[in-house]
Amino acid sequence: MLPETSWFVGCGNMGGAMVEGWRKAGVDLSGMTAVSPSGRDIPGLRVVTSIPDGEPKWCFLGFKPQMIDAVVPDLEPHVGSDTVLLSILAGVELDSLRAKFPRTKAVVRLMPNLPVSEGEGVTALLSDDADAATRGAIQALHEKLGFAPWCKSDDELVLMSAIAGSGPAYVARFVDAFAVVGRELGLDKDVADKLALETVAGTGLMARKSGGGMRDLAKRVASPGGTTEAGLKVLDADDGIVAMVREVVAAARRRSDEMAAAARD
Repeated sequence: MLPETSWFVGCGNMGGAMVEGWRKAGVDLSGMTAVSPSGRDIPGLRVVTSIPDGEPKWCFLGFKPQMIDAVVPDLEPHVGSDTVLLSILAGVELDSLRAKFPRTKAVVRLMPNLPVSEGEGVTALLSDDADAATRGAIQALHEKLGFAPWCKSDDELVLMSAIAGSGPAYVARFVDAFAVVGRELGLDKDVADKLALETVAGTGLMARKSGGGMRDLAKRVASPGGTTEAGLKVLDADDGIVAMVREVVAAARRRSDEMAAAARD
C-alpha cells in the first residue's frame, strides 16, 4: 500500500494519528521513516532525528506550517522527480508547495482529522498533477483511515478542513457544554460527563445506520408539543445554531487564508 521508501517529516499529533490508524488497519509500515527532531518513539516506524540520505518515493510533510522555510533547505535536495510530496500543512497551497519543491513528481495536499487514528476520520485530498495511479494509491491508503474525498481546489479543501478537520474540536466543546450544564443543575460530574458523551456517541451511530438526514433524525426524537421540541425552538430561533456554525467555519477559513498568504510570501 505504501511505497518501499516513504518519509514522514515532522510526525506530530496529526501525523501520529494517521500512522496509528494505518497500524490498526494492518498497513505495512516497514518502509516508512519518521523524521522527528525529538527522536520520540512512534510505534511501527523507524525514527531518525534529521533528514536521512536518499530520495523517498513518498514524502509526507507534517511539521508546523510556520516552519516550512526552515525545513526546505535541508529537505528539498531529497525531493526529486521520483518523489510525490504529500502535505498536511494547513494553509500551504499547492502552488506554494511547488515553488518550494520545484523538482517533485507531484504535489498532494491532505487535510485529515484526529479520528483517523481510529479509522473513523475524514481526509480531504487535493492534487492537480498526480497521475491516476498515484491518486488511486493515495486514496486507497487514506480510505483505511475513513472517508477520503477528493477536492477540486485549494478553496474547497480549506472548506472541508474548516468543517471536518476542525470539527472534532467543536463537537467536543458541544459535548462538554452538555456536561457543564448537567453539573450546574446538580448531576454528579462523572455521570454528567458520561451522559453527554454517550448521548452524542449513540446519536452518531444511529445517524450512520439510518442513512437519513439530521433534521429527520431530530424530528424522530422530538414529539409534537414535547420537551425536545421546546429545546429545538431555542436552537432554531433566529437561525441560531446554523448561524453560530457559519461564524465558526468562517473564522477557521479566514485563519487558513492568513496562513496561505504567509506561505506565499
